[in-house]
Amino acid sequence: MPDYAGMTVNERLAVAGLMQAFDKAVIARDRAGAIAVLRQVELSDEQAAQTVETIFANPARYGY
Repeated sequence: MPDYAGMTVNERLAVAGLMQAFDKAVIARDRAGAIAVLRQVELSDEQAAQTVETIFANPARYGY
């Protein structure tokens, strides 16, 4: 398992090969699915939920 310390969320997803899975969940507005992917790269429940809610609040800002 990679050491994710000091990595951005995008870096974590890329290293883990989960970028496509995360994008798919966000595009589908699958909150639980997106959080589950973020949990796989060692974000806490709170961090994952906050990240997803931020993206869902303004998806165009994040390229969705």
